[in-house]
Amino acid sequence: MEHLKDRLAQGALDEMLLRLYGAEHLTAARVRCAELLAGFEKTFSAPPAGLFSAPGRTEIGGNHTDHQHGRVLAASVDMDILAAAAPNQSGMIRVQSQGYPLMVVDLAVLTPQAGEENTSPALIRGVAARFAALGCPLQGVGMDVYMTSTVPGGSGLSSSAAFEVLIGTMLNELFWQGSRTAVELAQIGQYAENVFFGKPCGLMDQTASAVGGVVAIDFADTDRPMVEGIGLDLRAEGYALCILDSGADHADLTAEYAAITGELKAVSGYFGKSYLRDVPEQEFLAALPAVRKAAGDRGVLRAFHFYAENQRAADEADALRTGNFERFLALVRASGRSSALYLQNVIPTGQTVRQELMVTIALCERLLAGRGAVRVHGGGFGGTAQAFVPLDALAYFKAETEAVLGAGSCHVAAIRPVGGVRLG
Repeated sequence: MEHLKDRLAQGALDEMLLRLYGAEHLTAARVRCAELLAGFEKTFSAPPAGLFSAPGRTEIGGNHTDHQHGRVLAASVDMDILAAAAPNQSGMIRVQSQGYPLMVVDLAVLTPQAGEENTSPALIRGVAARFAALGCPLQGVGMDVYMTSTVPGGSGLSSSAAFEVLIGTMLNELFWQGSRTAVELAQIGQYAENVFFGKPCGLMDQTASAVGGVVAIDFADTDRPMVEGIGLDLRAEGYALCILDSGADHADLTAEYAAITGELKAVSGYFGKSYLRDVPEQEFLAALPAVRKAAGDRGVLRAFHFYAENQRAADEADALRTGNFERFLALVRASGRSSALYLQNVIPTGQTVRQELMVTIALCERLLAGRGAVRVHGGGFGGTAQAFVPLDALAYFKAETEAVLGAGSCHVAAIRPVGGVRLG
């Protein structure tokens, strides 16, 4: 404890804090770290061994393409989960999230537990189970964790992926000499979410959080996804990234997400394939009458979205590589249109009276008046919208959206160049 406190006070962590949070937030980051160290000692009556951080992520392109082994464009953001951690010999992982009850997971029980689905303990257990299965020596050990988060729940910035990557980063550093790569940690997190948490997610969220920065990812081979860093300085382009909370009830939407993967599987299954990426688009188009009968029209429309969005994600990455930001914005607008019309993940199935996300998108389009871009963000249905807003209109845009959606509903995010990491 004293070692980390001293290093923090002496500025030894400042270089990393600057990379994670920026110069304007350095003082606040120091205070946050100091409070975290004190919180750990108060909770566990012992000093922590290290400080760790995992960021939220923003999906820039490739809406619902990852679970079909497609392409995506994503980035980590400057909102994160920050934790102090230390090994213990209890055989338990004990996690104290600031303001919440203590979570305790017994490492002697590393199988999915009835009634634990859709909970944080399920994610902890799932990550630990995968580490153990891969050979990490967790027998007879344990870990104490005290954490705090600036990733808003239900924000579409994927707090669950950040949590999985954080747990994986701590286990990797404290018990396995940092031997797992960022992509491997992402795969471990996805396993925990699929098998233990019960959500059939793809690999994009975890990869973006684990790797950091803007990344173009091709999931053609999910065991070895191709990950490429893409340079992007939004401020230099004259834009800000905003994530807008639509104000929808964040009820369990797992069934809606599962319907997307299920319907796309019905389409690919017609061709004897597990994923749509393995079905050439021309074969899909040639068999369209039969596919409609086999998978239904919504499944077919969602397949149309996949084929276009998969190519669009690659085109967006190319636009950024070549410095053509206006083309990039046009592609983002096209992505949003396709998600709304074909993927149909903006309005929850059957909902008529409450359509918060669609209203949010309509409001943003009106305020932007042809500039920038707005689209559904992430999983969709009851969540958030993403907007690229000209800096000269940012104050107006934020004030006007929050006047309708509520104070604090417009999050201005910065792209963070670092993924899951040990600070000290």
